[in-house]
Amino acid sequence: MQSLPALLALSIACLLVACDAPGTAKTSAGHSTAQTQAVLRVARSAMPADDTDFQQARKGLIATPANLLVTSANGELAWDQTAYRFVDGEAPDTVNPSLWRQAKLNGIHGLFKVTEDVYQLRGFDLANMTIVVGRSGWILVDPLTTAATSRAALAFAREQLGDQPIRAVLFTHSHIDHFGGVDGVLNEQERADLRVVAPVGFMEEAVSENLLAGSTMQRRATFMYGRNLPVSAVGHVDTGLGKEPARGGQVGILEPTDIISKTGQTLVIDGVQFEFQNAGGSEAPAEFTFYLPQLNAFSGAEVMSRNMHNVYTLRGAKVRDALAWSSFIDEALTLFGSRAEVYFASHHWPIWGRDEIVDFMESQRDTYKYIHDQTLRLANQGATPTEIAQSLRLPSSLAKQYSSRGYYGTVSHNAKAVYQRYFGWYDGNPAHLNPHPPVVAAERYIEFMGGADAVLGKAKIAYDEGDYRWVAEVVNHLVFAQPGSSEAKELLAQAYEQLGYQAESGPWRDAYLTGAYELRNGPPVQGTDMSDAAGLIREIPTALFFQAMAASLNGERADGEDYVINIAMSDTAEQFVLTIENAVLHARAQPAHSGADAGITLTRELFLKLVTRQASLQELLFSDALSLSGSKLALVGFFSLFDPPDPVFNVVTP
Repeated sequence: MQSLPALLALSIACLLVACDAPGTAKTSAGHSTAQTQAVLRVARSAMPADDTDFQQARKGLIATPANLLVTSANGELAWDQTAYRFVDGEAPDTVNPSLWRQAKLNGIHGLFKVTEDVYQLRGFDLANMTIVVGRSGWILVDPLTTAATSRAALAFAREQLGDQPIRAVLFTHSHIDHFGGVDGVLNEQERADLRVVAPVGFMEEAVSENLLAGSTMQRRATFMYGRNLPVSAVGHVDTGLGKEPARGGQVGILEPTDIISKTGQTLVIDGVQFEFQNAGGSEAPAEFTFYLPQLNAFSGAEVMSRNMHNVYTLRGAKVRDALAWSSFIDEALTLFGSRAEVYFASHHWPIWGRDEIVDFMESQRDTYKYIHDQTLRLANQGATPTEIAQSLRLPSSLAKQYSSRGYYGTVSHNAKAVYQRYFGWYDGNPAHLNPHPPVVAAERYIEFMGGADAVLGKAKIAYDEGDYRWVAEVVNHLVFAQPGSSEAKELLAQAYEQLGYQAESGPWRDAYLTGAYELRNGPPVQGTDMSDAAGLIREIPTALFFQAMAASLNGERADGEDYVINIAMSDTAEQFVLTIENAVLHARAQPAHSGADAGITLTRELFLKLVTRQASLQELLFSDALSLSGSKLALVGFFSLFDPPDPVFNVVTP
C-alpha cells in the first residue's frame, strides 16, 4: 500500500527544488575545447558595444549588504549572493560572454532608489521586491519566494530608510517568487488591517498551477535551474532572469482583499493612486501591470523583462500565447508609454526616460510577435518545428537589443512553443506518428549503425571535430541502448559540457551541464521536503488534492476493480465520496454514500500533514488518529491501486 502523501505529492511552482546530490560528486575539469573557444570568440564579436545597461543597473544604489547570506528558520542556507563574486572581469572560456554580461548585471544588488517614493531590493532572491512609500507606511510589491529572503530584504531596507509599517502588499502575478515570502514581511498587527491586491484568478492559479504535474515539473526544474551544479565558471552562473531561485524555506500566501479584474481599474492605496492593466494570460495566467500617475512610474511586472522570456518554460508548463503576450505589451504601450518617465519591473533593473522606455516596450512587443508570426509563416510553408527552430533568427533591429536576447527563453524553444500551441506535438510526418520508445529505438539504431564500438569510434571523431550536437544525438542512443557503458556516458557528458559552455541561455547551460553531472553521478537522492510549503498548501481547495490523486491511479491494476470510499473532514464539515470504476477515480463533494466499502474521518489539518509528509497513512491507518468505518482491507486494497510519483526519475539514462 502506498502512502497518501506519496499519492498527493506536488511541487510548489518548481522553484523550491532542494534535491540532494550523491555525496562524492564527479565534476568536469572545466576544459573548453578549441572549437568551443572559437564559438565563444564569434559570440563575443557579435555583442553590441553598449554600457547603458550597467549605468542603469547601478543608478540609484543606496547601499549593498556587506555579506549577503540568508538562512532559513531551520538553519539551512536559503540565499548566498557571495557565491557569485567570481562573475567579474572578462568572461572565461567556459561561459558564453553574452551570458556572462547578463550575469554581471544581475549581480549588481542592494537597495536602490528608483524614483521619488519608489525603492527596489534587488539580488535578495530571483525576483525584485519593490517598496512604494504611502501616506502612513509602505506598500510592498512582490515579497519574493521565501520568508527568509523577504525578511532579510525588508530588514536591510529598514536599516537604510527607517522602520515603517506595511500597509499593503501587491502580488503582481501567480508565480511563487512573487508572493511566497509574504510571511517574512508582516507582523500580526500589520496583518489585521492589510490590503492585499492581486489579479483576478490569482489564488486559483497560485495554489494549483503545478498540482497535477508537480512531480515531473520539479524534477525538470533541477535541470532548468542547475540546482545540483556548483556555482562557478564551470557550473551554474545565472538564470538570465536573476541569479537563482531561493532554496527551500517557508512559503506562504494571503487571500486578496482587492481583485484587479479589468484594465483601467484604479485604486487609492494608503494615499497612492494606482492604475492597473489586467494582463492575465501573458507571462502568467493571472498577472497585472500598474502605473503610478503621481510619480509617472510604470511597473511592467514580468510581462516585460530585460531578456527574452519563455513562451514555453523548460521545466514544463502550459504553453503561453505569444500573440496575446505581444498584444498586452502593445496595450500597455498605448496606456502608459507616453506618460511614464521611469519603468521598473519584477526582475532586472529600471529604465529612465520616455523615449528609452518606449523603445524597450516596442522591442519586447515585437520580439514575441515576430517569433509568433514567423513561426506560423514557416509552418504554413510546410516547415516542421525542428526546422523552424533551426532557421529562425531575430531581425537585426531586435537582435542588437540585449533585452531581446535569449538569456532565459530562446528563439529556438519559443518557436517550437508557438508551433505546439497551434498544431500540437505531431508535425504531420507519419514516421513520427507512432515511433518506438527511447530504449527500443536506441537499441535498433545502434545495431543499424554497426554496433556500439563503431558508433563510439565515429562519435569520438565527431567530438574532436567539434560537432557536439551530433555527438549528443548519436551517443544518447548508445547510452540508452547500453546504459552500463561508462565510456559512452563520459563522451556524452563531455559533449553536453561543451554545449553548456557555448550556450547564451542560462537554462540551456544549466540543462546541458546538469545532464553531464547526472551522467557521472546519477540522479539526486531525494526530492523536495514539502513541510515548508504547509502555509501555501493550506489554501489549496481540498477537491484539487483528489484531482492529483486521480492522476496517480494505476490504470492497469485498477482494471476490473470497483470501490466506494467516504472521506470526511471533521473540522470543516467537508464530505467527499471517492469511487473507482472503469479504472478511473471520481471524487465528488457530497454526503457519505450509504453503501461505501469503507470510510475515513479526519481533520483537514491532519489531512494536510499527510500531504506534506509530516505523517504517513501507514502510521495512522490502524491508530486512533483516524476514525475508520467499514472494511480496513477495502481501504488497503483501494490505496494499493495508486502509484507514487517519482521525484528523482532518470532523465539522461533509461
